[in-house]
This record gives sequence, structure tokens and C-alpha cells, in this order.
Amino acid sequence: MNTTYKVLIMGASYGSLLATKLLLGGHSVKLVCLPDEAELINKEGTRVRMPVKGRDELVEIDSRQLPGKLSAATPDAVDPADYDLVALAMQEPQYRVPAVRELLEAVAQAKGPCMSIMNMPPLCYLARIPGLDVDALTHCYTDHTVWDSFDPSLMTLCSPDPQAFRPPEEETNVLQVSLPTNFKVARFDSDEHTAMLRRMQADIEAIRFDTGDGTVELPVKLKVHDSVFVPLAKWSMLLTGNYRCVQEDGMRSIRDAVHSDIDLSRSIYQWVGDLCGALGASQEDLVPFEKYANAANGLTKPSSAARALFGGAPNIERVDCLVSTLAAQKGMQSDAIDEIVALVDARLEANRQAS
Repeated sequence: MNTTYKVLIMGASYGSLLATKLLLGGHSVKLVCLPDEAELINKEGTRVRMPVKGRDELVEIDSRQLPGKLSAATPDAVDPADYDLVALAMQEPQYRVPAVRELLEAVAQAKGPCMSIMNMPPLCYLARIPGLDVDALTHCYTDHTVWDSFDPSLMTLCSPDPQAFRPPEEETNVLQVSLPTNFKVARFDSDEHTAMLRRMQADIEAIRFDTGDGTVELPVKLKVHDSVFVPLAKWSMLLTGNYRCVQEDGMRSIRDAVHSDIDLSRSIYQWVGDLCGALGASQEDLVPFEKYANAANGLTKPSSAARALFGGAPNIERVDCLVSTLAAQKGMQSDAIDEIVALVDARLEANRQAS
């Protein structure tokens, strides 16, 4: 018998990618988003476009034609207790918005399993890593108190490795995947909750999609790992590429950030990997630099963090600050990392002054 799950995803932009994979596997998904987005999604569904090996054109997946059921609602119109899993797919600063914060608090109180697909790990997830002084990390968060009510054993982290964006000329229910890699999720403390993730992994693995002129295997799988460190492999990528899109006088693409000085990029990548090792990660938990550098060739836009900063955002996700602070706890320091943090600090300060 095929078990189907009800999943609540907070965040309809990046969240629609995970939603599409779950819908293809027959599960039902509720997206939490803004009122106009919810109305559009309930009327017209979502479209996710992704590159597929061996095909020139992007494959478009219309949620209305999938076996699972999709709906959308505003934060005040859902009860987290109705769902088997809650996924967090908003940017970390968004969780302090009053309506979102209230829903997040309700998620914590419901005591169900919760999976973050944010770049910035929830503070309560970091509490699952042995020997970390989590209290010393609070300044890296826009509002660390939103995580206070969570039981760390019920929170897991899924590395948002697939890259995607909303094409600016399209409606908000369209998402385009630019790098179709896998979601890598750490197991829950509980075997029962982990079994649910493994069931979802198997369902997504089994999908074959009919494009109208043949059946294809779609990229972007869910991979469940026993190590809590696997999702931290993204940190090397973020510090080598995403945050280095931020320059003093403007922004550059992830590709340029990585490839304009490949030796510096390699050393930053390795340094962050060494930090993950100092926290307890093994070499198998991490991604080799060559694999990342190769993927970065296709990332021809600035990162979302850089775009937000140069769009005037007063807060962004601060994985750069988190890495720097954790390194200090381990007696590690890097001039290159300090420079990244200083550039982001300065731009945020300018944005806050301007607003």
C-alpha cells in the first residue's frame, strides 16, 4: 500500500520545487504564501520548469496535472497539526513577520516533524550538533527567538542545493530551475519520522514523467542521510560563491565569483570544509570543490543574497556570519571570510540607514 502524506510548505517560491516533487509522488501539499499568490495558485496551480538530461528544451510541470493535490493559503488560514510534515522554505528574515511568526510558533507547539530547506539552519537544528555553543550564535539571526519553542529532535535540515528563480517576466506561480541538483536531508532523531522521509525519497525516485513525446526521469531527488552534517556541505558553496557575489560597488554572478580567482575560491571552499570537519563532519559528508566549481559555470546570475542586498534589504540570511562565529569557537580565522562578512555588514548598514 502506498502511504501518502500531507505536507505544509511555508514559502511558495522555492517551496514550489519541493512541492512539485512531492505532488509527482502522489502526496498532497499546502503552500503558505501571500494572499495574491495563494489566489493565483488555487486558480491556476504552479509551473516548474527544469532542464532534463538529453533534452534541449526545459520541461514544464503543471501542478494541476499531477497525482497529488496542491492548494495554497495565507499563514492565518492553516493549522500545522493537520499535516504529517512542515517544510520551511522562506528566507530566514521572513519568519519574524508577525503572521508568519505566529504560524511558526503554532508549528513548534504542534510537536510534529519539521524540515527546513533554508540556507540558514534554524538555531534549534544546530542544537543537534554535539558540542556547539548555540547561545553564542544568536547575533547571526534576524530574530533568533522565533526558534525558542522548537524541540531540536523534531527539526531537520535539508540542503537547498537545487538552484531556482522566478523569471521576472512571468507570474509568481512560475519557477525555473537553473541547477537541478538534489535536496540532501539529514535524518530526524526519530526512526518513525525518518521512515517518512525515506518513503518520500523512494516515491520521488520512482517518478517517470510523460512529456507528451516520451517518458523522462526528472532531476532533483530527495536524498536522506544519517549524518547531521551532510546539509552543512552547502556552507562551502555559499561562502565561495553566493556571498562573494557582493562587491563593494555592486554585484557579480556566482560563476564570476567562483571562477575569477579559482585558487582563492578553492582555498575558501577548503577552509569552510575544514571548519565542518572541526565540527564533526567526515569527508564523505562534503562535496568536492571540483564538482561545485563545475556546477558554478552554469550559475550566470548573482545570488539571491546579493540581489536582496543591492535591492535595499535591511536583513538577509547570514550564513557568512554563522560560519565566521563558529570558526572563532574552534579557534579558526580566515582573512577572506572576514572580508566577506565586512562587505555584507557594510551593505546592510547602508540599507538600514537609507530606510
